[in-house]
Amino acid sequence: MLKIYVKKYNELTISELYSLLQLRSEVFIVEQDCVYQDLDGKDQISLHVIGKKNNKIVAYTRLFKQGDYFKEASIGRVVVDKNVRHLKYGSFIMKESITAIQNHFNTKKIQISAQLYLEGFYNSFGFKAIGNSYLEDGIPHIGMKIN
Repeated sequence: MLKIYVKKYNELTISELYSLLQLRSEVFIVEQDCVYQDLDGKDQISLHVIGKKNNKIVAYTRLFKQGDYFKEASIGRVVVDKNVRHLKYGSFIMKESITAIQNHFNTKKIQISAQLYLEGFYNSFGFKAIGNSYLEDGIPHIGMKIN
């Protein structure tokens, strides 16, 4: 069972911060072979949605209120440990992230920058593509919104 925690930056323990940064690095930098600046100064203004299994962080997103990243609220750094992806934790953490935006930011309008190959995954939550695809850190992306 995946346990979900929603925390502000200053509520994260040092161990949690290390673990979530390690997971992001394992997937976005090593697995996807993408050299980019993950530590972008935005973690401090984000809400962090953490999925733990057996007290280990295996799923994660970060949330932004309206105006902090896009005009609308936003979900970013959606990541699941490759060893548990078959358990559909990506869907679970996304549902929890959408609920957290509604509860913490009082909005249902969400904009994301999605990796293009995951467009169908995000469609399943009500996101619709906006505009054309583009390269972000060398990976094809597309803007998507829930209105």
